[in-house]
Amino acid sequence: MNSVWRVAICTLALQQALWADETQLSSVSDANAKTVMVTAPVTPVLPLTDLRTFVDVFERIRHSYVDPVDDKTLFENAIKGMLSALDPHSAYLDKNDYQDLKAQTTGEFGGIGVEISMDEGYLRVVSPIDDTPASKAGIQAGDYITKLEGKAVKGMTMSEAVDIMRGAIGTPLKLTIQRRGEEAQNLTLIRSKIEVGSVKTRQIAPDYSVVRISQFQTHTGRDLTNVLIKLKETQPTLKGIILDLRNNPGGVLGGAISVADAFIDKGLVVYTKARTEESVEKFEATEGQILPNIPLLVLVNGGSASASEIVAGALQDHHRAIIAGTSTFGKGSVQTVLPISEEKGIKLTTARYYTPNGRSIQAEGIKPDVVIEPAKLEIAKASDNFKEADLKGHLVNPNDKAAEATNTFAPATDNNQTLPTPTAIEPEIKDPPKPSRPKNKTKSNAKDIDKATTDTKDKDALPAAKSEMPTEKSLAEDDYVLYAALNVLKGATFWQSK
Repeated sequence: MNSVWRVAICTLALQQALWADETQLSSVSDANAKTVMVTAPVTPVLPLTDLRTFVDVFERIRHSYVDPVDDKTLFENAIKGMLSALDPHSAYLDKNDYQDLKAQTTGEFGGIGVEISMDEGYLRVVSPIDDTPASKAGIQAGDYITKLEGKAVKGMTMSEAVDIMRGAIGTPLKLTIQRRGEEAQNLTLIRSKIEVGSVKTRQIAPDYSVVRISQFQTHTGRDLTNVLIKLKETQPTLKGIILDLRNNPGGVLGGAISVADAFIDKGLVVYTKARTEESVEKFEATEGQILPNIPLLVLVNGGSASASEIVAGALQDHHRAIIAGTSTFGKGSVQTVLPISEEKGIKLTTARYYTPNGRSIQAEGIKPDVVIEPAKLEIAKASDNFKEADLKGHLVNPNDKAAEATNTFAPATDNNQTLPTPTAIEPEIKDPPKPSRPKNKTKSNAKDIDKATTDTKDKDALPAAKSEMPTEKSLAEDDYVLYAALNVLKGATFWQSK
């Protein structure tokens, strides 16, 4: 009890000292300045009654809780509660959380350098990252990781496998690689510093590409610039770009500003406003674009939050892009990480942000210009339609041999035929993914497609190789929203050229 009171008394004394200093500084300013503007009240002294309540609750928990709890845990829990009660985004960051947040925002961690996906229970290498232990060891896209540290991967979840693969820089990782048609290889790789890019691109139709940003990191602006330069060089006839921000939870404010700046020639990108009117901070676009006036569509949904909404709002206010999809999450606040030691910090909401036209999207979100609801494609059931050929005595087609009148209508299955009308389904709107440790699948482009094996299939057999280039029909079946967005962009490109 005495130790708790000593902490409380020291806190109160510190508050009184700070209050005295602030009062003294204010009086000096009054003496030396002609006009004094008081913008914020002096912080009041912490009431002794509230300190006494805190100490009483602390002691009751200490002596009466069902299990013993040490003082350090109680104090940390008190700090966590103090921050979490402010809003859903303010938080106390302990050693692990603090390091994880820094790894997420920088995109750097200790690993071997492979992008992976879960394919029928195995880890499939999507791509080795250049100049990493994986690429130097000869690991190739399409290889399967069957064992990690001697443990079979089949049966593990994606996050469990990634937890094993990531670790301290300089530590070894034992893994078994299976390449189709070859014997398994046992490798030992030394983990190194890995930088994961958050920007990817692929061509989804002639002269049209999609640029996917999964999260806004410190280097996202640089990575996007490199991607756009490559598109300019490799696709000189490029007619349009889809910027896919679906399920992008946000990230670093600077990354969002850089991305918007890549498509805006000049003007305001976003501005933030803190507690006082004098705290307004504006962020402007710089002159010049890599692909000036290229038709642009931004694809968003309910998982697009924070920095994603800054980009979408800026491009929408500047009439630089069509915003398509569904309404965004609606997180219009800015969090600042404030270190309190070398290993700990707090994440505190310090400002609200506004689009160039002064819109706050807090709890409202960005409304799309074109609504595209998630949907699935189904082949319509064939019906026995009555046709000209069924009429008795119908005229014979002069280009073909006469045939008996039959009713053999069946839907076309050729890829070039018109696709069936999509059946709308309710959109699945979720909160943006909560920032977590960097050992999760958001950084590995992971998609868990763990499927049950049939009785006639060897459970340990590797899955069949898959094509990386989707056809128009397969794109519509796999991602109808992206397919529909592509058609919207094509229409906009058509009218823009008139």
